Amino acid sequence: MKTVENSQPCPVCESPHLEVFFEMLAVPIYCNLLLLDREAALDCPKGDIRLAFCPECGFIPNVAFNPDRLEYTQEYENSLHYSPRFQEYADSFARSLVERYDLQDKTIVEIGCGKGDFLMSLCELGNNRGVGFDPTYVERSEHQHLIGQVRFVRDLYSERYAKENADFICCRHTLEHVPQPIDLLQPLRRAIGNQTDTQVFFEVPNALHTFRNLAVWDIIYEHCCYFAPTSLSRAFTQSGFEVNNLTETFGEQFLCLEAVPSGSSGETISSVQNEVKDLSRDIAAFTAKFDKLLETWQQKLNEMAREGKKAVVWGAGSKGVTFLNLLAAQEAIEYVVDINPRKQGMYVAGTGQKIVPPEFLPTHPPDVAIVMNPIYETEIRQILTDLGLECEVICV
Repeated sequence: MKTVENSQPCPVCESPHLEVFFEMLAVPIYCNLLLLDREAALDCPKGDIRLAFCPECGFIPNVAFNPDRLEYTQEYENSLHYSPRFQEYADSFARSLVERYDLQDKTIVEIGCGKGDFLMSLCELGNNRGVGFDPTYVERSEHQHLIGQVRFVRDLYSERYAKENADFICCRHTLEHVPQPIDLLQPLRRAIGNQTDTQVFFEVPNALHTFRNLAVWDIIYEHCCYFAPTSLSRAFTQSGFEVNNLTETFGEQFLCLEAVPSGSSGETISSVQNEVKDLSRDIAAFTAKFDKLLETWQQKLNEMAREGKKAVVWGAGSKGVTFLNLLAAQEAIEYVVDINPRKQGMYVAGTGQKIVPPEFLPTHPPDVAIVMNPIYETEIRQILTDLGLECEVICV
């Protein structure tokens, strides 16, 4: 690793010793933008990723990130709720939060609510009132029955919405899109003010899973920062929160943090330095392992091409887009499968494959289905069986 010269300090702990350890250049800026034609997909805007590691708190930012290049609109689509497996996880977690925090007839605010599915679950389960903030929100017919009880604001949450008092505040898969996490957390703490019984829940991708288990397809431009437990806790304690629960969920792919307002900012204590040292060792070996993984997959795709096998990628989200762009797999893989109806008929950013529904496959039966997230393997195998398809399933 090399120390970044003239860089800004760590956005979480302000350490000046960020160390660049990994680069991916000219990658699509958006992995989840709906692109209507192949030419637009091939010509999509691109940016650079240069990941740096903070040896003090374990935070990992993209020091090449330019927030001015991103604008989230209604054409952005990253909902996972069409998957029964993910819906089961989200519903179960919503039920546990409602029970644990007695969310009955309460007011809930969700920051970065996406298409509103999780907020709707929380409000339905506990007869709660809800307000969701997200510029990408799109009205959906299945939400109509809660009009008047749940409303959505097509805007980024900021301090100007401090009047939206809440008993429970949640934010899922949004903080990793904020280049200065403190810029979201500190205004949130000020907005809560003296309501010290307000509960806060955040969910983010787990950097331990990404860098320890080589889940490299999760590295995308939209994610300008990556949190390990140490850096996530540090960001909250320095913003005036007391962390009371931090867990790994969804096959260790996510970190879930629960906190309450505290009287003052403070430091994360106990085993922080040991955890950072462990992560530092994973980071030091990451680039070599990444290069080896890419080489292995390139060999697999070349072998499929030589044998005349037709392959599809299953999953047109961030993982699938990153996989296809890193391996330049336009010739080896013609189609990408996704169960999200808003993505079907669109094209993959950077490589231009058409995104098709599972029902398309019987007319173009694949020999191999490359599954981008192993946690969905059982679900995908069942879909293939129901379609009468027999093909090899490979999880990345």
